[in-house]
Amino acid sequence: MIRTLGRYLLRNNLFLILVCMGVGVVVYLLSDIFDRLDDFINAGLGLMVIITYFGAKIPLILSQIMPAVFLIALVVQLSLMERSRELLALQTGGISYGRLAAFFVVYAILWSFFQLGFSQYFGVIGEQISSRIWAEKVRERQIDTNHVDNVWFRDNNYIIHFGEANAGRGEGRDITIWQISKDHQSLIWMAQAPQFSVTAGGWTLYRAKTVELSNFQTRLVPAMSVNVEQDLKAFTVTTQGTNPAELPVWQLRSAIRDLQRSGSNVEELKTAYYGKWAYAFSILTMALLALAVSSYRRNIYVNITVSLVITFAFYGLMVMGNTMGAKGLVPPLVGAWAGNLAMMLASVSRLVWVTSKR
Repeated sequence: MIRTLGRYLLRNNLFLILVCMGVGVVVYLLSDIFDRLDDFINAGLGLMVIITYFGAKIPLILSQIMPAVFLIALVVQLSLMERSRELLALQTGGISYGRLAAFFVVYAILWSFFQLGFSQYFGVIGEQISSRIWAEKVRERQIDTNHVDNVWFRDNNYIIHFGEANAGRGEGRDITIWQISKDHQSLIWMAQAPQFSVTAGGWTLYRAKTVELSNFQTRLVPAMSVNVEQDLKAFTVTTQGTNPAELPVWQLRSAIRDLQRSGSNVEELKTAYYGKWAYAFSILTMALLALAVSSYRRNIYVNITVSLVITFAFYGLMVMGNTMGAKGLVPPLVGAWAGNLAMMLASVSRLVWVTSKR
């Protein structure tokens, strides 16, 4: 009986997910098409390029709307089961609302892992393809994956900032280096240069102006070598015309590790990394919310309306938490998971109360 019930619940839920997903994708694409079609026409691009652009965005769209789709589909399913007295029949047969909730929680956890893998592989690839089409064919701008700019980092006893650099050529502009004492309590000297180059042997500053900070003695050096070991290419992984959220989790984790070794601030990257996990497992949060909302009323329209309001509130909490984590106001892990934890706590509290009454 349990297996039959499980198959029945899964079949109905997958059908509703496909319906909601189809509606969501169509609405999203229509909005994007109306917004960008003029740009494609003005660029003189063919139909195949346009189809490729919007087709490549579909995996990303699915990844973005999946939590909301899961919530609405489950709310509709539970509301229909309540209206048709199926929930009452299950309780009469010895299957409590708590057991039903446990089934959907396990189901949501499996969906969360699928969401993570799908979004980080197909979603990232699709976004890279669509972004490149938009930049190169619509905006007629070649993406330089070797270009990095406005970078701060630390290497041994040096604090370094440069305005821009080309990692492929190993050269850059507008660099400033500070050397700090071994006890990290004071600055020893500062050097500024309009140009620099990077080789395996270290960094070389050209036409450098140095200042001894103990006596403020200044001198000009045609070519100044500094024992900095950092490789410029380590910075390109986060500056390929994208923001950190567009990197897959495995690449982002590697970037965080490399930049941490260089002394760079990685709060934003850490928040983005934890945020990817949090967003994937927001499907579990949505399952708990759906179970909690459906326990209030039998009216399907009221439940859907409440679900949509809660969805907007949830996304607001996630954005606020991610912003606070990226700015260092809270730990990145806390900022990324704050929305999930708040909604999970509220939903579980409601479910515990409901199951104790039934």
